[in-house]
Amino acid sequence: MAQIEATSPHTMNTYGRLPIALDHGQGVYVWDTNGKRYLDGLAGIAVNTLGHNHPKLVPALQDQLAKIIHSSNYYHVPNQEKLAAKLVQLSGMTNVFFCSTGLEANEAALKLARKFGHDRGIERPEIVVYEKAFHGRSIATLSATGNEKVQQGFGPLVEGFIRVPMNDIDALRQATDGNRNVVAVFFETIQGEGGINAMRVDYLQKVREMCDQRNWLMMIDEVQCGMGRTGKWFAHQWAGIVPDVMPLAKGLGSGVPIGAVVAGPRAADILQPGNHGTTFGGNPLAMRAGIETLRIMEEDNLLENASSVGAHLKGALARELGGLKGVIEIRGQGLMLGIELAKPCGVLTQRAADAGLLISVTADTVVRLLPPLIMTSAEADELVGILAPLVKDFLSA
Repeated sequence: MAQIEATSPHTMNTYGRLPIALDHGQGVYVWDTNGKRYLDGLAGIAVNTLGHNHPKLVPALQDQLAKIIHSSNYYHVPNQEKLAAKLVQLSGMTNVFFCSTGLEANEAALKLARKFGHDRGIERPEIVVYEKAFHGRSIATLSATGNEKVQQGFGPLVEGFIRVPMNDIDALRQATDGNRNVVAVFFETIQGEGGINAMRVDYLQKVREMCDQRNWLMMIDEVQCGMGRTGKWFAHQWAGIVPDVMPLAKGLGSGVPIGAVVAGPRAADILQPGNHGTTFGGNPLAMRAGIETLRIMEEDNLLENASSVGAHLKGALARELGGLKGVIEIRGQGLMLGIELAKPCGVLTQRAADAGLLISVTADTVVRLLPPLIMTSAEADELVGILAPLVKDFLSA
């Protein structure tokens, strides 16, 4: 058996990796280079929407590879317009900018907000962000992120952010009343890295009202919680609202790197030629991946599947673990679930892998489950059958 080193002499030591190298996958399963099979409860961190080796996606990508992979934005890319039109239809918004990652999409959103302010004569625009938020690791998105641990060593951070707690409309008012520099509110509908923390429906609706009253941009980061993961195309749609700016990425390309910023009427015309750009964003391969992902999701009713299988999985976890001493909460929606434990549980990622299950632990104490949206109820039961005993053993130690 090949031994995988935890660190490599040639790659930067930026990841706390498990000693596993994945070789291939099929459906919700992956196999490592030693031939061991794992149930994929992470989907590449909410990326592999359609699982692995999907019979409809792979031929479409092979077809595109044989045509053209990259051309550049000096020229029209017809599939950009096709994918943009679909995202506009699904979101109720108007225009799309394509990039390659969620970080880039969030960075573009921050630039949009600042330009929106400057166009209104605001010299030092300020953006409301949230405790425990995660928006990326560039200097600007890191500054918007609410995690001091990942910010350490990278100061000075970018100024112009006002941080507030989740689901507290009075705190939002108190932090912004009388401040004419505020231009936008920026948040995740369900915080992923922060521990699967959801914005309440009534709170989202009140923030939408405040943004309309004060002429702010409502910017919703749907990078992790969007793309059907909660049973709606975008998680904020459970609240019946429409944002002004919506960054997307992760699951939109089923593994092919892709990002997007969808904008509504208030934000659609802020950026003009020369204001923003990208080399790889909107390339023909990524656009084909996005188009095919959305098509297959619709054909195979994967939003309904995410809702039903997610509810089944959450119920099974509640039956096995709910009420146990040390289990604080089982939360989330659809196939975006978190199990918060009373103590740091990072060791569970390796223990789960040893038992044939891929998961992650985020915010130190939250087991995070983000399986492919093709998961069946039987596969959800298999996941619980592996995970529940590990959690029980961990808590009893």
